[in-house]
Amino acid sequence: MIMNIANDNMVAELIDKEELVNYKFTKAPEDQRSVLRLKLNNALRLGNEFKSKCSIVFQTTDGPRKIETTVWTLTEDYLQIKNGVVIPLTSLIDINY
Repeated sequence: MIMNIANDNMVAELIDKEELVNYKFTKAPEDQRSVLRLKLNNALRLGNEFKSKCSIVFQTTDGPRKIETTVWTLTEDYLQIKNGVVIPLTSLIDINY
């Protein structure tokens, strides 16, 4: 499924989180870490306290992809989802909850 990203002309394909192992992450066009820090912390809290999912848009060598999942942990450089899968923060385009 192709989804349009709000406020951008980018199009991200919605994939199952289990498919992440099939993709190679690359840096997003702009480093959004500092801009997304509040959203990252909120997504972490929603995941840990309320078991709520968020949508995460990130850059891969195959173009932007999107998953809907729970954020389990957050470090300075990565966010972790279920099964120990990590997404580099430099590849993040957007997070919505």
